[in-house]
Amino acid sequence: MTERKNGPWTVKSERPVFENPWVTVEDHAVVHPDGSDGEYGVVRFKNIAIGVLPIDSNGDVWLVGQHRYPHDKYSWELPEGGGPVGVDPLVSAKRELEEETGMVARSWRPLVGCDLSNSVTDERAVCFLAWDLAHGTAAPEPSEALTIKRIKFASLLEMVMNGEISDSLTILMTMTAHILALRGLAPEPISRHLEVAGARE
Repeated sequence: MTERKNGPWTVKSERPVFENPWVTVEDHAVVHPDGSDGEYGVVRFKNIAIGVLPIDSNGDVWLVGQHRYPHDKYSWELPEGGGPVGVDPLVSAKRELEEETGMVARSWRPLVGCDLSNSVTDERAVCFLAWDLAHGTAAPEPSEALTIKRIKFASLLEMVMNGEISDSLTILMTMTAHILALRGLAPEPISRHLEVAGARE
């Protein structure tokens, strides 16, 4: 390949060293910003990370519990998954919500977008707030052994604040929704539930 610039870096060559249906791992020979030669590993994701904070008119939210293989531990999370690059993230979010929780939502709004682990990956996340909920049909993937728990948003916020939840997207969605409500920017039908941090239930 022809050398190319990447900000203050020069990329002299790049080669894939591993690929599966979800990621490609690349090894790059680079020139550091200080002019020294180096190597940079990059993980490129084939999906966009998707997150959903579903909340009903009573202030209840749905958590998904599952074992996370890389960390070898159980994790409570808001509904999350992946959506193919090139597909509207909202379409993927609606699918993930119903597949994981059996719920569908009539009202949606973008909540937050972010880059995940941006020192070594190009993974991007898009998250939504969902309300006006109704029952649909759950259809988890064969690799997923899920437990569903319905709790108050106030309880979710407390779990985040006391460290019971360590999943980054769940933390980000919870805190963003709470701050938006405190600033008067959350949707009116659910804003009061997102503002209040009461006792756990």
